[in-house]
Amino acid sequence: MNVRKKTAADQPWIEETLERFWGGRIVVAHGEVFEPASLPALIAGERQGILTYSLDPPAAEIVTINSLEPRRGIGTALVEALAAELAAQGVRELRVCTTNDNLDTLRFYQRRGFRLAALRPGAVEQARLLKASIPRVGNFGIPRHDELERARPLP
Repeated sequence: MNVRKKTAADQPWIEETLERFWGGRIVVAHGEVFEPASLPALIAGERQGILTYSLDPPAAEIVTINSLEPRRGIGTALVEALAAELAAQGVRELRVCTTNDNLDTLRFYQRRGFRLAALRPGAVEQARLLKASIPRVGNFGIPRHDELERARPLP
């Protein structure tokens, strides 16, 4: 699957897609507020997926990732393209933060070489102070309380 950097022509689609999937213009992780539409991004295929990230060498962080066609390799293509691009720039680690209810994401990242780097109990309650629209109940009816951070070393 072709993966490319975002262009100015992608911006309206990016904003609409992120709003739909993330319930607003901001994302909160580890107490930090991100505006993913303004971050660097990779686009998969014909706008079949998007990954936004922040760069703080020697590490980078996936802020959002969405596949519009789940289980078709789009997420994997985005993560691997980002990992290759970052490694070529000398970035040594790729991180991602998710919530405790996101079991599919836990499996996804573990299969792609990410390991648990931090557990932040109660972090989602703190995040709601910055973004009140974060649902209290998440996937599979699991209460959303904690953040799990995973990391993958880059070659």
